[in-house]
Amino acid sequence: MDISLPLDKMTNSDKIAMMEKIWDDLCRDPDSIPSPAWHQDVLAAREKDIKEGKASFASFDRVKERIRDQVK
Repeated sequence: MDISLPLDKMTNSDKIAMMEKIWDDLCRDPDSIPSPAWHQDVLAAREKDIKEGKASFASFDRVKERIRDQVK
């Protein structure tokens, strides 16, 4: 299926709204979207770090601040 969208004519708000509609549709049946094998590897490594006390955590506000600093 070839779907064309007039991306060059859409505002960023229109594009985000379109992505949200697609995401909402995909979320209706999450089991139909397999998780890649490497996701399990990442989760296992993070769980190991937590158990070994090697993990660090940041507040949501701090994370948002770091992201904003990176995209400036």
